Amino acid sequence: MNGLRPVQILTPETALRGRENAIPTAETHYINGRPLANARPDGTQSVLFGLGCFWGAERLLWQLDGVWVTSVGYAGGLTPNPTYEETCTGQTGHTEVVEVVYQRAIISFESLLKTFWEGHDPTQGMRQGGDMGSQYRSAIYTRNDAQLAAALASKTAYGARLKQAGLGPVTTEIGEAGVYYMAEDYHQQYLAKNPSGYCGIGGTGVRCPGAPGA
Repeated sequence: MNGLRPVQILTPETALRGRENAIPTAETHYINGRPLANARPDGTQSVLFGLGCFWGAERLLWQLDGVWVTSVGYAGGLTPNPTYEETCTGQTGHTEVVEVVYQRAIISFESLLKTFWEGHDPTQGMRQGGDMGSQYRSAIYTRNDAQLAAALASKTAYGARLKQAGLGPVTTEIGEAGVYYMAEDYHQQYLAKNPSGYCGIGGTGVRCPGAPGA
């Protein structure tokens, strides 16, 4: 078990109850001032990426040309409208994610996938580096069939590269997005507000197929 506690299998009966109403959060992006929800221009799509602590993950993704707006939150679990503290107990089932709203005319979904795979180690199960727990698991939650097919294909291709490099199988959870719960205000664009804050982002050094130089 590598020193980790067994992951509890949650059910609606055993997960934390949560709450009926959304927790308060920011309305606009700290850097570009765009709305974090709604009012999205034509030609954009969105996806949810989980690649460890969402502070550094969001910064990695908001810097990409063609990304309209990003926010951080919780997805993939059972508890409605969880808090950060509840998610960190492992009893909500959620993982920390970044919602990426991107302009398809400027950046492709495949380019986002390359950044996702190369930006973390997707072989670590319920952890990312020194961050341990189900809230740090790797995940892609898609919003349409084309995204889902591309994500699954890229998992197979990148998994082959990782195997060649002597790494284990990909543990990334891939599926259709359920409800996305935005995190508290202070988590949104955290590293823009706190430039010296913690960033746990770190890849394997293995290039994703199709990436320049790969």
